[in-house]
Amino acid sequence: MTTTQSTPPAIEFANTVVANRGRVRDGLDDWLARNGLVDGGQFHQLRDAVRALLAAATGDSPFAATDLAVVNAASAAAPCWPVLAPAANGELAVHEESAGPDHTAEQLAALARDAVRLLGGPHRPDLRACQGPGCVQFFLKDHPRREWCGPSCGNRARAARHYARHREQTA
Repeated sequence: MTTTQSTPPAIEFANTVVANRGRVRDGLDDWLARNGLVDGGQFHQLRDAVRALLAAATGDSPFAATDLAVVNAASAAAPCWPVLAPAANGELAVHEESAGPDHTAEQLAALARDAVRLLGGPHRPDLRACQGPGCVQFFLKDHPRREWCGPSCGNRARAARHYARHREQTA
């Protein structure tokens, strides 16, 4: 699973739904292919539940029991546990150990556990929905002035404000 350093895997996974020029596009199949995963519908179901929970958290809405059940079931599906192992530098490192060969269940569980930690952990107050025009992405607010998921949404929002100001001045 590849992730950017500042984006938790659950948010990267949820953000496989993208709005482009007013149209919502589902990029989950591309994301799964990049990560060497095959979907039998479980990833779509989990992604939709995680998105719904993130939307509820950012909108101060109640969490739907069905979405919680999907995430919790996926989290419990693969028996994984952290283990300590010697690292190359003589320190101890934490690694995930698994009891089975089911790579899909492991990945679903890892994504679900990340969503659980995100929504139930100390970073939940920093969770935001992007305020960019037409954007459907989520992000963690890592700077007091951050309002957008990325530079392109910030640029679009500033351009829209600029256009609106100049349109008002000429009217």
